[in-house]
Amino acid sequence: MDILTVLPSSFGYVIFTYLYSWVMLSYLGIQVGVARKKYSVKYPAMYSDKDMVFNCIQRAHQNTLEVYPQWLVFQTIAALVYPATTSVLGIIWVTSRFSYAWGYYTGDPEKRMRGVYGYIGYLGVIILSICVALQLLGVF
Repeated sequence: MDILTVLPSSFGYVIFTYLYSWVMLSYLGIQVGVARKKYSVKYPAMYSDKDMVFNCIQRAHQNTLEVYPQWLVFQTIAALVYPATTSVLGIIWVTSRFSYAWGYYTGDPEKRMRGVYGYIGYLGVIILSICVALQLLGVF
């Protein structure tokens, strides 16, 4: 069975959403590398005892990595049945991680809340994943 005949054709949008998330993760990782040089934070240290801004840059990347695996799982499950909607929700979540990071990069951790709208995308794919599970179980 060919995968192209199994997946909905609009799953292509989801693949582009995954690629967008890769760009976002790469960007956040590069920013940590740049900040390591700027603030002289040597490996293997994760955080700085001296520079709060470095810690905010590192934390924006780390927090994104902490939620990324769950997002990938729910994004994939939801996309099997609702690919276009899931892609839109994924774009919202990924874009919010840029807003979250740029707010954090100011050195004021409260400004990370600029990315709070990402919960629309994150909770959206969780809800759609629950819908897929209930459909598979014949509940609706």
